[in-house]
Amino acid sequence: MRLALPGGTFTVLLLLLLGAQPIATDLYLPALPAITRDLGPASTSLTVFALAFGISQLFSGPLADRWGRRPLLLAGLALYALGALGATLAGSIAALAGWRAVQGVAMAAILICARAAVRDRYSALEGPRVMALGLSGLGVVALLAPLLGAVMTQYASWRWALACMTAYALVVLVWCAWRFPETRPATPPKGAQGGAREVLRNANFWAWSSLTAATYGGIFCFLLLSPMVYVERLGLSPLAYGWIPASGSLVYTFSTAWCRHLLHRRTAVRCVQLGAGFSLAGAALQLAGAVWWPDRMVPLLLGHWVYVVGHGFHQPCSQAGAVSDLPQAAGRAVAWSGFITMAVAFALGQAVAHFSHGIDGVGQGVLTGTWPVALPMALAGLCIWLITRCWLARVQLATQ
Repeated sequence: MRLALPGGTFTVLLLLLLGAQPIATDLYLPALPAITRDLGPASTSLTVFALAFGISQLFSGPLADRWGRRPLLLAGLALYALGALGATLAGSIAALAGWRAVQGVAMAAILICARAAVRDRYSALEGPRVMALGLSGLGVVALLAPLLGAVMTQYASWRWALACMTAYALVVLVWCAWRFPETRPATPPKGAQGGAREVLRNANFWAWSSLTAATYGGIFCFLLLSPMVYVERLGLSPLAYGWIPASGSLVYTFSTAWCRHLLHRRTAVRCVQLGAGFSLAGAALQLAGAVWWPDRMVPLLLGHWVYVVGHGFHQPCSQAGAVSDLPQAAGRAVAWSGFITMAVAFALGQAVAHFSHGIDGVGQGVLTGTWPVALPMALAGLCIWLITRCWLARVQLATQ
């Protein structure tokens, strides 16, 4: 049974909560070169955010199942605003990284409660369509975030870009305190207070979570390294660069809407298999650009757009699919899926950053040209194709 949502709609609140992640990352991207010049290598603060976000989900999931979604969500939004304010006022790269870690902890609570609420309210069949709708709205937020960050960075200061995160969190906190009800069933299903064993034994959970990790791994490397590639190596201004992630968000919004349409006629597995073709094609285009046109922006950008089409198919299906068999442990399933995703993204990002350590102006990296972005996205595209064609297809046959 769907729970009532007094005033407003659940979908609007869902997209605002999911939008807290691109606000914390995409809005931050155009500011990275300026922060690097003022405080030091800024990529550290983004990887620390990802690490804190990933680890904290392991604690937030059980708390969401035990305490309920609403109290943890409100606490997460308040902590998010505090972390953003601290980052705005940071005087060193260490302080900035510390406050970004606080934001990562808060982000874990926010996203887990939002995704678990979808499973609370909707069936396993409806879940992917609802997530696709929410992620379409997230795409709009992600479209505006880098543009706002670019304008603030170029015409004011990177600190004003970070201050926008604080304002966003406070607005969403007030609205959720007013409108967001508790969605966890009044009597938790049997097993809801147990450990993680039932989640980690579920084959469906592992297959879908692996897809989430693979598709986001490529996007995370783009978030981490593209500002330096486009601004430092290809010579774009912060404002001009802001249109790069914004254009990707526009493609993503279109893709999630397309996915939502297809889910009325196709299974989630068939949808992500279609998306895998786009992921692999986009990665291949970027590789071709790195080999033959290392100083050209067009192949890198076109490849990113094509990859993001696939990402728009994978995200709603995989996020809903990971918890589809686990309604009694939705919080823990979301937590473990998120932890796996961020652990993979962090490891991949650190590995690539190691080989391209000169990208922020310090030293000479091993990966030159556009390779720092093209190589990890190629690896992600290959993994996505293998997961959807082999692993997920096998899991689907086993459950029929």
